[in-house]
Amino acid sequence: MTKPSGPTAVRLALPREAVQIAAVQRRSWAAHLPAGLAAELLALPEQEAASAWERAISRPPLAQFRVLVAVDGDGGVRGFAAVGPSPDPDADPSADALVAEFVVDPAARRQGHGSRLLNAIVDTLRADGFSRATWWLASTADELRAFVTATGWAPDGAHREVATDSGSPLKEIRLHTSIAA
Repeated sequence: MTKPSGPTAVRLALPREAVQIAAVQRRSWAAHLPAGLAAELLALPEQEAASAWERAISRPPLAQFRVLVAVDGDGGVRGFAAVGPSPDPDADPSADALVAEFVVDPAARRQGHGSRLLNAIVDTLRADGFSRATWWLASTADELRAFVTATGWAPDGAHREVATDSGSPLKEIRLHTSIAA
C-alpha cells in the first residue's frame, strides 16, 4: 500500500464525494457485517446509496446534521462519519448527539484516519452545543468498541435489536461520552 502524497485531513463532506462515501460504506459492510446482513445491504443499488449520501450532505434536515470525511493527501475519501442530534427516546436533543455512522475504509485502517475522524466528531458536536455523544455499535464490533472505549467512551446500559430482512436481528449496545468543554 502506498502512502498518500500530501497531508491527510477531516472536513465537512462535499456533495461530489457521495459516490466515494457510498463505496467506502459498501466495502465496510462486506468486510464487517454478518454475511446475511451484508448481502441484504449490498443488494441495494450503489447509485441509490450515493444519492442518499448526496442528499444528506447537501440538504440535511437540520443544521446540526453533518457528514464528515477523512481524506488522504490525494483527496480520496478514506472514512466518513454522520452525526446529529440523538433521536433516542431518553435523549435530550439539545444536549445529546448521535454518531449515526462511523466508517473507515478497510484498506485504509491503521493510518490515523479513525483517530482524526473521532477527534473531528467531538470538535464538531461541541461547536454545535452538544455536551454528550452517543453511539450504537453492533455487539460483535469488538475492534471498533476497543478503539472508542480507549478514548473514553463507555457502555451506558442501553441495548437494542434491529430487525433485518435476513431474519437475524442485529444486536447493538449504546456507548456514550461527555463532550462538555
